[in-house]
Amino acid sequence: MSASVLLFFVLGLLLLVAGAEVLVRGASRLAASLGIAPLVIGLTVVAFGTSAPEMAVSVQSALSGQAGADIAIGNVVGSNIFNVLFILGLAAIIAPLFVSQQLIRIDVPIMIGVSILLLLLALDGSISRANGVLLFAGIIAYTAFAIIKGRRDVAMVEAEYAQEYGHPAKGIGAQLINITAIIIGLALLVLGANWLVDGAITLARAFGISELVIGLTIVAAGTSLPEVATSVIASIKGERDIAVGNIVGSNIFNILAVLGLAAIVAPDGINVSSAALQFDIPVMLAVAVACLPIFFSGHLIARWEGGLFFAYYIAYTAYLIMTVSGHGWLHGFENAMLAFVIPLTVITLVVTAWRARME
Repeated sequence: MSASVLLFFVLGLLLLVAGAEVLVRGASRLAASLGIAPLVIGLTVVAFGTSAPEMAVSVQSALSGQAGADIAIGNVVGSNIFNVLFILGLAAIIAPLFVSQQLIRIDVPIMIGVSILLLLLALDGSISRANGVLLFAGIIAYTAFAIIKGRRDVAMVEAEYAQEYGHPAKGIGAQLINITAIIIGLALLVLGANWLVDGAITLARAFGISELVIGLTIVAAGTSLPEVATSVIASIKGERDIAVGNIVGSNIFNILAVLGLAAIVAPDGINVSSAALQFDIPVMLAVAVACLPIFFSGHLIARWEGGLFFAYYIAYTAYLIMTVSGHGWLHGFENAMLAFVIPLTVITLVVTAWRARME
């Protein structure tokens, strides 16, 4: 493996982050000038913008053949797991996050629903082009619903945005600047995606690691860096709607738009490996379901709950590494998780949610 491969891999990550930053900045200003609510901005514009790296990587991967298809599915599933366990956990550790009623009643159930849909579509071992069209139609419907619902309180939105950031520019010149920023951001994302995918596949083959595991870990974490920065900074500033909405919206977008478009452009759809179907996708679904009792517990993601999420991501990553390396501790680790850690966590969350409902 040459040093140039590693260099382009790192440069690809940097371009993805830079491109997402420019894209989100332009798109957020454009949306604010239209009077879209902060929560809706977090669920759509910011979430979709920070998920643009996943879109670029997965589409590029899907076009590169079967090795790339494993990275495409691994990137989406791994990013969704990383978003909730690592990013939301880290943000809550920094500062407890309050959760809005809309997220609990509408958006988190939608996130769970699309995760179930992905599992059902993948049961035959592939995401076909027809499946991709169905998924992509879902993101169009979700976006339209979110914007229509969010524009009901336009006056309140404009007042809140003006207080926080000043009055958004609405002239044609300002809008052209925002649109130009979006185009530049997309261009950087496409270039970064090309370099990242090529480097990831080369690294996987050089170290004897499957493309699925590379997609679930390195690529998933790398393309989720914009979400990390957005949610952590939002948590520090007390922007609860952006911090949590960004994660929930990103996960919905990843399944419906990213995987949907990747399946549409892939020559033969996206094949889903048995490993992803039997373990990683169910883990992603379980992580989505785990959000509900935590979000219900006083409408707050407490620090201990954030720590629990974070610890589970460390355990998940450790499991993947031990599986690939055939480590001797793997069997004992699996038994400990299944027999003790997971049941204890489920009981704790159920009791916490029940107490919150009784108060």
